[in-house]
Amino acid sequence: MIAFPSWLPFRRRSIAVRLAGSALIASSAILLIAAWILTTLYRENTERSFDSRLLVYANNLATDLVSPNDPESRSFNLSDPRFDLPLSGWYWQVGRPDARPRDLRTSRSLVGVPLKPAGTPDNNAGIGQIRQGYGKAQDDRPLRIIERDVDLGEEGRYTVRVAGPADEIENDVGRFRFSLMVTFGLLGLFLALTTLLQIRFGLAPLAKLRTALGAIRRGEADRIDGEYPRDIAPLAGEVNLLIETNREILERARTQVGNLAHALKTPLSIIVNEVGASDAQEDLAFKIREQAAVMRDQVNYHLDRARAAALAGTLGTSTEVEPALAGLVRTFGKIYRDKDIAYEVHVPPGLRFRGERQDFEEMIGNLVDNASKWARSRVSIRAETVSEHHYPHLLVSIEDDGPGLQPEDRAAVLGRGRRLDETKPGSGLGLSIVADLAALYRGRFRLEEATLGGVRAVIEVPGDAPNASAG
Repeated sequence: MIAFPSWLPFRRRSIAVRLAGSALIASSAILLIAAWILTTLYRENTERSFDSRLLVYANNLATDLVSPNDPESRSFNLSDPRFDLPLSGWYWQVGRPDARPRDLRTSRSLVGVPLKPAGTPDNNAGIGQIRQGYGKAQDDRPLRIIERDVDLGEEGRYTVRVAGPADEIENDVGRFRFSLMVTFGLLGLFLALTTLLQIRFGLAPLAKLRTALGAIRRGEADRIDGEYPRDIAPLAGEVNLLIETNREILERARTQVGNLAHALKTPLSIIVNEVGASDAQEDLAFKIREQAAVMRDQVNYHLDRARAAALAGTLGTSTEVEPALAGLVRTFGKIYRDKDIAYEVHVPPGLRFRGERQDFEEMIGNLVDNASKWARSRVSIRAETVSEHHYPHLLVSIEDDGPGLQPEDRAAVLGRGRRLDETKPGSGLGLSIVADLAALYRGRFRLEEATLGGVRAVIEVPGDAPNASAG
């Protein structure tokens, strides 16, 4: 397994970005190394070609040197006119290795300073050995120099030295490097486009699987359908099996809880009926009926909580927020008709709660009911999505223009059965029920100071944004 360094910017990105980034780095490295190798090979080939041209001139001079004429009267004539143009960059020089400058035979283009050796002088070098290297002319122009030694027997040893402008090599290599960069740049662009197409095509099944999971999470589907490649098909099958197994477990749990509740309800109903029909003492009968009613309420309450706990976060369960809120506003508008409360609802269409409609209406209904009891004339309801750990959450806030609560009182009213004003109707369980249900859905519930002056109740639970895509 390849471990990406922590400093790479795409280390924590998506698979597509990781593949594209790694392909870009690898391709760039390969192209740069290839460009360096090709440029080096081309430079060597250009130098050999240039040296071959210089060697032809050197051989012509060596041929003139071995002619039977006296060395001092021999004519060295090269047909190239550049050797006659002063400081042209093309020079030749013939003389003994230890000759003084005035004893050297040179081209007309070489004015003043003689040519320096192509390399470190070696008196033990063999006759006819070719030496080449770089040097500088008297005008600091870079030169490519080639030289060879010629043994004339009794006349001694002579050195033939020919030089040409090295900038011709550099210009030739520069043109090749530019052409190579343009070619490799276009090749890199083509590789990048083909890589992106390959990544898009190769990861298309994963995107399809992601979309299918998103549809299940939003309640638009109950299983993953469609055909997938052999690498991904087992994953889709395992997810479907997990969903079905989870659904079966939840159904069995709901059945068992329901059976338990009915098993308790039946004896309670019998006790209540018997007490009502018997001639038992009135106080005892009242007490039994009272406690039986409390037991029945507790059974119903815990049955509802068990149902909510079983369904909380279940894949494929969702509720559209807008119609649910509209129904609650109509209901409480009728209940509090005498107070003439103006309900302001702000919710984008398509917003969804990932859970049962009954649970959503119970949570929001308790909060709207509580706000309506204390409001003077206005109740504002606002729903929106917030992102948490890259997943959308539904945030609903209900605020009123009532007298409000002190910070210490806001924490107190969340206790089960706790009421700060006994003159208002209610059991004191509403806010605790909201807190319990929000916790079952792994959400949060809090009370704040409202901008309208009263209390702002905020509940945050799993949800989906309008037109949300998978994930």
